[in-house]
Amino acid sequence: MGPSQKPNVCRRLSRRALGFFSRDAGVVQRTNLGILRALVCQESTKFKNVWTTHSKSPIAYERGRIYFDNYRCCVSSVASEPRKLYEMPKCSKSEKIEDALLWECPVGEMLPNPSDYKSSLIALTAHNWLLRISATTGKVLEKIYLASYCKFRYLSWDTPQEVIAIKSAQNKGSTLARQAGIQQPVLLYLAVFHVLPFSLIGILEINKKIFGNVTDATLSHGILIVMYSSGLVRLYSFQAITEQFMQQKLDLGCACRWGGTTGTVGEAPFGIPCNIKITDAPPLLFEVSSLENAFQIGGHPWHYIITPNKKKQKGVFHICALKDNSLAKNGIQEMECCSLESDWIYFHPDASGRIIHVGPNQVKVLKLSEVENNSTQHQISEDFVILANREKNKNENLPTVTASGRVVKKSFNLLDDDPEQETFKIVDYEDELDLLSVVAVTQIDAEGKAHLDFHCNEYGTLLKSIPLVESWDVTYSHEVYFDRDLVLHIEQKPSRVFSCYVYQMVCDHGDEEETTNRSCKKDCDNFKF
Repeated sequence: MGPSQKPNVCRRLSRRALGFFSRDAGVVQRTNLGILRALVCQESTKFKNVWTTHSKSPIAYERGRIYFDNYRCCVSSVASEPRKLYEMPKCSKSEKIEDALLWECPVGEMLPNPSDYKSSLIALTAHNWLLRISATTGKVLEKIYLASYCKFRYLSWDTPQEVIAIKSAQNKGSTLARQAGIQQPVLLYLAVFHVLPFSLIGILEINKKIFGNVTDATLSHGILIVMYSSGLVRLYSFQAITEQFMQQKLDLGCACRWGGTTGTVGEAPFGIPCNIKITDAPPLLFEVSSLENAFQIGGHPWHYIITPNKKKQKGVFHICALKDNSLAKNGIQEMECCSLESDWIYFHPDASGRIIHVGPNQVKVLKLSEVENNSTQHQISEDFVILANREKNKNENLPTVTASGRVVKKSFNLLDDDPEQETFKIVDYEDELDLLSVVAVTQIDAEGKAHLDFHCNEYGTLLKSIPLVESWDVTYSHEVYFDRDLVLHIEQKPSRVFSCYVYQMVCDHGDEEETTNRSCKKDCDNFKF
């Protein structure tokens, strides 16, 4: 028998309509995404710029929704024309949303209210309120007052979609206090909550007496990560800290007496007292020193990536086993490049245990595997490499003819991220379509031009290239999102001017489509923020 052919889109749709799938609901979803991937990558499919808008405030994107004016206004990016989902009432500067996370209903859990099964925006305001907002209507569903003793500023997931961590601004004290040598006992606070329904785990203080001169601290997957200016990174178990140092368990909405004051937990003005105060050094799980505190954990089995804590080692990455700190075979990764911007490395977000190493002219996908005949040691090897499309030795050793006719050869080397050469700027992963998206930029005359390439996540094969119509200034800040059939480019220009370019997948029908698209863009230009 010959090799089996992959079913085309028509066959997949026919089989779906007839119910030719197993009873596993996930099979239908995977089949649908396989159909979408085939449509996205086929030659006749184009991505058109259907909408462009500008804003004086930051623009954020999350799962088909574009947020303007500090999350006050939400626009759906799914339709071909902008559709405003909601716009919350104007508020004072102290009430504006400073950070937000999108929560989506976890599968298999019973929730108390029907509205809890719909997506919500978990938002942190400038005056320390934690809000749960309907992602479709903008209605505030829940609100919790955090505290008045510090300024909470940052939201992050400790456990994605389950536990959030809210970090305060660092307490550096007043200028007079610092000049007088008065030490600030508490450096920052971390408030930790289970989400949906909201339940308090506790508020932890990071104090100087126990931890020393901490520059930053965060919570990730139940691990308290503490960082120092020396490059030292220390890891602690948050659960162990909670069990050992929690002074009193607090429940939201319940009466509480704390420090001689009585109030309701989570309501103003009482808020939530700091109920986890570390009085002795907690058990240390792990410690490592790395340049600029760069530290990542991932792979199968667990490995970590650091840069040796010396400035001359910048751009050199060590991949080591977490269990015994042993360096993996070929575990020193250094991309031989001469560029103004340094290369970067991270564990692949597809949970394959692979590693992505990005430089100005190449993207290496590395795999971690056992050394042959030695199951205790692991090695790093190349899975595949994506190379920038460049002319070899362009502008190198060009001869110059003088007025007398003498030929002089000028020998010089261009930087690897020279703007006139194609340079990789952004690498991301679309998990639902299993595609790597790579943004490459080339300076043409006075302006830069970018294109977004889709590569097979398994083999690195180039499947699709999408030109971006807007110019790309390498001195600006850029974000590019590829989400199913949507590409979105957010650009921050000087003087806090933000631009948003939305591309959508369309079938190429020639002039008729171009006319329709121009009409759509004309209508969208009237939709201002």
